[in-house]
Amino acid sequence: MASGTRLLACSPMSADRDPGASRDDSLLARLRAGDDAAYAGVVREHGGRMLAAARRILGNDEDARDAVQDAFLSAFKGLENFHEQAQLSTWLHRIAINAALMKLRSQRRRHERDIDDLLPKFTDAGGHHLEEQRSWGEAVDDPLMREETRAFVRKSIDQLPENYRVALLLRDIEGLEHEEVADQLGITVNAAKIRVHRARQALRTLLDPHFTGVGA
Repeated sequence: MASGTRLLACSPMSADRDPGASRDDSLLARLRAGDDAAYAGVVREHGGRMLAAARRILGNDEDARDAVQDAFLSAFKGLENFHEQAQLSTWLHRIAINAALMKLRSQRRRHERDIDDLLPKFTDAGGHHLEEQRSWGEAVDDPLMREETRAFVRKSIDQLPENYRVALLLRDIEGLEHEEVADQLGITVNAAKIRVHRARQALRTLLDPHFTGVGA
């Protein structure tokens, strides 16, 4: 790979393209042969999605770019580990997530609220909710309102304690299976399921005021 290849010169629009569009036997052969144009093409094709995933985990562009750069370097050095029955896009996506998680672990942990403060409370007798569970309103068709809702959801996810925020992102946003979440976080599958479940409950608490129209 030429030293002048810019690993982070990726268009945000590339995240919307078909993730398997550029994968074929010829491309893999060119990559393994050290074809600079093939390397640059992979960065353009897959960099946007990888950057978006890293940004969701790390929360800022600078750290996300660093993580994606590390991910590409790791991937290109380890092409022999890629099995052709898998999708190249999926393999790169997993490497980007791993690079982002490694960077996250190296950073100072932020001050976090206790997850128990966000979980639903139940009565001792009967296990009923202490607070009324209100149904959420109908979906809004206005594109502006949908964007405002997405922004509110993203902000609410960021308020979750780190371990739960990351587990939720990996499972519900990045689409990893519970087994993959467990592997990425170094925990058991059962612990991953519990962490995701509690994160969903806590997120529901944060989202309720927005979707029910009841102030916090």
